[in-house]
Amino acid sequence: MKINKLSIIIPAYNEGRTIHLILNKIKAVELIDDIQKEVIIINDCSKDDTEEAILRYQQENSDLNIQYFKHEKNAGKGAALHTGISKATGDYLIIQDADLEYDPEEYNDLLKPICKGFADVVYGSRFMGANPHRILFFWHTIGNRWLTFFSNMFSNMNLTDMETCYKLFDRKLIQSISLSEKRFGFEPEVTIKLSRIPNLRLYEVGISYYGRTYEEGKKIGWKDGFRAIWCILKYGMFKAK
Repeated sequence: MKINKLSIIIPAYNEGRTIHLILNKIKAVELIDDIQKEVIIINDCSKDDTEEAILRYQQENSDLNIQYFKHEKNAGKGAALHTGISKATGDYLIIQDADLEYDPEEYNDLLKPICKGFADVVYGSRFMGANPHRILFFWHTIGNRWLTFFSNMFSNMNLTDMETCYKLFDRKLIQSISLSEKRFGFEPEVTIKLSRIPNLRLYEVGISYYGRTYEEGKKIGWKDGFRAIWCILKYGMFKAK
């Protein structure tokens, strides 16, 4: 399958220290089949110098197609993704966190099942394959695996990593789905709603994971885990739209 352009959606909140580093990595990646890159950054009302860092990078790197949008009030990661998805113009789009936990060099690994005509959606799994994986929090890992298992019960899929950041979508497909969750509930909501699409071809590929500690800026916490459980019940058991 021929893909002309990939939209890279980056929600950013207080990522002034690392946003230029992840943009450097994205810029350096040469995508397979000469696919062009469209970078869409959504600043979710950061309180640090995220905006200044983005605008400075945009000015100094005009050869990278960067579209910048800003929320006037902090609305959450899911809300930032809603904005980014609505603005995307690529054939496909991928979600990229503004930190350095995920490696853009692996975009091509996720694109291959699409380009070969096998998949409509590809998730990057931190829990399969022989890729590097930083050793961090035991209970956080158990929580991720349990949430994936719980989600699989209602979606009737066999994913290994529902909570992964790296999700690669057919742009028209994801824009056609009504999404409601404003924070980290985006992950179970979109996964369960995808599972209801007839004949959808969803693949997983193994990816690396260079996780951060909370001191290094990690934001997701136990409250988000409970919200994810509620979202799985809401969209899985009660079939909320």
